[in-house]
Amino acid sequence: MATLAVIPSRLGATRLPRKPLRLVAGVPLVVRVWQRVREAHCCDRIVVATDSDEVASALHEYGAEVVLTSPAHVSGTDRVAEVAERAEFRPYDVILNVQGDEPFLPTAGIAGVLALVASGRFALATLAVKAGPEVLERPEVVKVVAADNGEALYFSRAAIPFLRDSEDRCLRDAMVWRHVGLYGYRREALLEWARLDEHPLERVERLEQLRVLAAGMRMGVYLLASPFPGGVDTEEDLQRANQLWTNLYAERY
Repeated sequence: MATLAVIPSRLGATRLPRKPLRLVAGVPLVVRVWQRVREAHCCDRIVVATDSDEVASALHEYGAEVVLTSPAHVSGTDRVAEVAERAEFRPYDVILNVQGDEPFLPTAGIAGVLALVASGRFALATLAVKAGPEVLERPEVVKVVAADNGEALYFSRAAIPFLRDSEDRCLRDAMVWRHVGLYGYRREALLEWARLDEHPLERVERLEQLRVLAAGMRMGVYLLASPFPGGVDTEEDLQRANQLWTNLYAERY
């Protein structure tokens, strides 16, 4: 199946101002994400979707393909859906949504999400990585619980699974998974998602993936046992990303 990767990128971040253009080892963050997706060799075409001419200009310097989208979008999913609806992108059967602040996504995670969609088991899929119990009390870290068949049961900023009895701590700790903002969709499922109204669960938790679960749409979760660095959302994250990039990829880019 023809696969299109879309990296939504919005300049107006609040926690880390001008986030897409902040430098990671001397190169804009959004360019680093594009480089990592390109290196994975999992998609037939990669585009960055942005509402900023400034972001587009920075990407063009490195040879990236850019699509200018509406500034009215409230989520990355809506921005990706606009790209998928354009005539030149309609031939792509599978769409990959890569968050523009995840420069350390492993190829195994990208390939695993795409494989879930390509298998026909799920029209929607996402990624989760093994985490320790210390993330359970951190609301900025989104947790996910999945069924035995890989289907997402619930996403939350709260501590899930909740530990009721201390003797079950080891059992609970083995089921802590951190959600990563990487999504794969069949094109029709993506467009259906974008047409849904905001759900109260989504609004309460500020998690847009709850919209599709509440609507009864099935979402697969690719569980990656090997941890990897998280995304870039704060100044501290940016400092860490600079050091990590230098240590991991200095000779490859």
